[in-house]
Amino acid sequence: MIKVDDIDFYYGSSQILYNVSLNAEDNEITCLMGSNGVGKTSLLKFLSGIYPVNKGNYYFDGSDVTNTNSYTLAKKGIGYVPQGRLIFPLLSVKENLETGFACLDKEEHFIPDKIFELFPVLKQMIGRRGGDLSGGQQQQLAIARALISKPKMLLMDEPTEGIQPNIIQQIGEVIKYLKSDQGMTIFLVEQYFDFAFDLADHIYVMKRGRIIKDVRKDSLNKSDFKKEISI
Repeated sequence: MIKVDDIDFYYGSSQILYNVSLNAEDNEITCLMGSNGVGKTSLLKFLSGIYPVNKGNYYFDGSDVTNTNSYTLAKKGIGYVPQGRLIFPLLSVKENLETGFACLDKEEHFIPDKIFELFPVLKQMIGRRGGDLSGGQQQQLAIARALISKPKMLLMDEPTEGIQPNIIQQIGEVIKYLKSDQGMTIFLVEQYFDFAFDLADHIYVMKRGRIIKDVRKDSLNKSDFKKEISI
């Protein structure tokens, strides 16, 4: 679904990513692990069209989309759940969801029932302001907003950060459903090892802006791998 070849990224004069290459296969969950500040979020912002890179190529669904803007990538089928959720605090839950209509044709401007099946709390709070929701509820809203755009590929940046355990479990079940029942491809950036490992088909590990591990999960022993990468 996505292929990244040898990209470099600079923020001002500081180089953040070094010769990063990776693949996310169709209908799989690819996980990128690593500690804070190693470049994971910068990579996702590039994949979602927020940041341009200085070198390298990015292919999505067979097409070269290097340094394509976010709107065009969303139209092509890339959804993005950013770190920190970034919902609109003064808009209602319904209005937040409706911002996902931006890249859809007019006849598709409706909230599918499936959204409320996956996240029942959003139906209960449809008229509440986004800023009045708990952190876990805001995370559910951020995921639902991304799903409104009907993505083929969903990029998720630290969806468990600051979230209570029962919501983490629910988010994990939603991710499994999106893969198994909807055929969606997921690219997950995550530091919570058990959550990431249990979901992943393929794992990359990043350190200081470089990919240092590229492995299939089924080739790994969980406890040995956890000790090895020390996340």
